Amino acid sequence: MARIRSVQGTHVTPLAHGWRVASAPAGRIASPHDLAGAELDWCGATLPCTAASALRAAGRWSLDDRVDFDADDWWWQHTFSFDRTETPAAHALRFEGLASLAEIWLNGQSILQTDDMFTEYEVDVGPRLEANNELVIVCRALGTALKARRPRPRWRTRVVEAQQLRWFRTTLYGRIPAWAPPVAPVGPWRPIVLERRAELSVLCADVRPRLDGDEGEVELNIELAAVDGHAPDRVTVHLAGRVNDLPCEVRPDGRVVASGRVRVGVVERWWPHTHGTPTRHPLHLVASMGSRSSRIELGSVAFRVIELDRGSDGFRLRVNGVDVFCRGACWTPVDAAALTGSEADYRKALEAVRDAGMNMVRVGGPFFYEADAFYDVCDELGVLVWQDFSFANMDYPGDDPGFVAAVEREAAGFLDRTQLAGCIGVLCGNGEVEQQAAMVGAPREIWRSSLFANTLPNQCGRLRPDVPYWPSTPTGGALPFLNDVGTAHYFGVGAYLRPLEDARRAGVRFATECLAFANVPDPRVVDELMKDGGVPPQDPRWKRRTPRDGSAGWDFDDVRDHYLRALFGVDPLALRYADPSRYLALSRVVTGEVMAATYAEWRRSDSGCAGALVWFLRDLWQGAGWGVLDADARPKAAYHFLRRALQPVAVL
Repeated sequence: MARIRSVQGTHVTPLAHGWRVASAPAGRIASPHDLAGAELDWCGATLPCTAASALRAAGRWSLDDRVDFDADDWWWQHTFSFDRTETPAAHALRFEGLASLAEIWLNGQSILQTDDMFTEYEVDVGPRLEANNELVIVCRALGTALKARRPRPRWRTRVVEAQQLRWFRTTLYGRIPAWAPPVAPVGPWRPIVLERRAELSVLCADVRPRLDGDEGEVELNIELAAVDGHAPDRVTVHLAGRVNDLPCEVRPDGRVVASGRVRVGVVERWWPHTHGTPTRHPLHLVASMGSRSSRIELGSVAFRVIELDRGSDGFRLRVNGVDVFCRGACWTPVDAAALTGSEADYRKALEAVRDAGMNMVRVGGPFFYEADAFYDVCDELGVLVWQDFSFANMDYPGDDPGFVAAVEREAAGFLDRTQLAGCIGVLCGNGEVEQQAAMVGAPREIWRSSLFANTLPNQCGRLRPDVPYWPSTPTGGALPFLNDVGTAHYFGVGAYLRPLEDARRAGVRFATECLAFANVPDPRVVDELMKDGGVPPQDPRWKRRTPRDGSAGWDFDDVRDHYLRALFGVDPLALRYADPSRYLALSRVVTGEVMAATYAEWRRSDSGCAGALVWFLRDLWQGAGWGVLDADARPKAAYHFLRRALQPVAVL
């Protein structure tokens, strides 16, 4: 169902402050009853957070510390009061994200066990609440769980060491040694809230906007349950300046179902900001119960049509009947340790996307589904989202019924809560699963599992039929990694050290990853990183944060140096030996020059390319990362080159 923004009469209390967290050897403490004598080293915490971000806030950990957060159990404890003299109401605890193997107790009673970082859980806790309450969570050691015997994969990934991560619904981020900080996420990384529902519980709110010519139409199916025994007898829809009644039916179990189609006449469409105005229309319902009424906020509706054109083996998005050249970057977390941030954090980064003339970001499979605020700001700013499901690089057990059922729940949860996100332009099964299988020599028939051929497309077709589905990226040709068919991860100009003209020769149709360079940050970032002495790029602190491909004998500083020599005719080694400052200055410029020249090639009117996304938008930590923004979302030099090349109207 669509995310319910608010319900009149429902009070939401975030359980954010007053937590404490401590680690314990895996399996040593069985339940909260054993905590008192355990003598743990507790640390204060404010939710949402991970074990890493809680320790960082207390000054007890930094990104440079090598801590295996998957090795231990992590215990979280919180107390809160409850007024039992309040008028009757339903009470629920909602856990919006727990990473990853969690057990939860309320007042000593087990109420929930979870094993999916990406799924939300809700528990009715009214009968269990007391005047003073203790909520305890333990996140069990993933490292221990990985040692259990399970069927082996049909092929091995080179991206992570632990092949059995494929069985666990958690992110690969923080567990990829080549290019991510070693900060495996553990803990309540999304909010935990207590909801008091005094009038209504909204059990389901299925909202499906569509366009019929220039006229908007919304199909709604709303299920309500009265908390105080007074069932709604009327539901009205308020959208685009119009008010419409929904027919109501009272079911034998007391639920009220209101469903129907509402036409709102000619409406302004939602467009990517490069092609028009991203217009949205606020939507709310009013449920009437005799002389009383309750307002239900559902957010905003975006009317648009997104189509995928595969003509001539290409890949092109069409929005509202107009071909769109998709340009932008691959999204990375706003906080490397906490994973998510505030609405202001998302806005800062996404306004930089808009201002650069970018109209798409990709949320990649190695990461995770983003917070509601991310999609809200993308909707508002007119930024399309290429959304991978959270699968990458591994042979996931698509033939295991339990795993498939978990994936169905996870996908349904994400698609439901983002049901009104008009910004989502592509739903993609995974990142690099097919490519990885093909590159290690696996037979063609096992490149794509039933998860990506059946399970996920079926869920997308049922819940988001307005968004095209794509099984994997890259894919589309006889081999997944061909550039001139379907989608590609193109690094010819870049890691493969090819000349700039290769961008034309390669015949790229749509690059969901490209132009990965170790982009040198501003001098102040370099000075902060080297504050105790040392000179980049050979200093160990610099090298630790320079991305590389696993097991490669080179890193992306070497790639940048290649183009420094090719474009500017200087010897990088001699230059950094004789004049380190000039070396860094030219290094800042050269990656921008290469990116701008490549986009100029792809944006030609007779180019067959319909989109390209830089790998990454933003660094995961300060240094010469792949980002065109640094870890604080401040533009690097390469960003300004892209800003000139990506505007809606540009002379190239």
